[in-house]
Amino acid sequence: MTDTTGWHLDKRVPIALIAAMSLQTAGALLWAGAAMQRIDYLEREVSASSMIGERTARVEEQMRYLRQSVDRIETKLDRLGDK
Repeated sequence: MTDTTGWHLDKRVPIALIAAMSLQTAGALLWAGAAMQRIDYLEREVSASSMIGERTARVEEQMRYLRQSVDRIETKLDRLGDK
């Protein structure tokens, strides 16, 4: 009697099939690793872009205050010139 309850490899399975499946699995793992590197790079770029957006907003706010100051100075100079 033979034991058929356990896992076994039939001699009819060619070595080429085993090699091809191994290469395919290795290729899939390499592809997944490269995809993760690309995702990490894009996440860093998005993070850097959001920092640039925040800095731009701050600079715009400072420019608004600067413009108000220049307008006040011009108004005072105009009043001095009218006297």
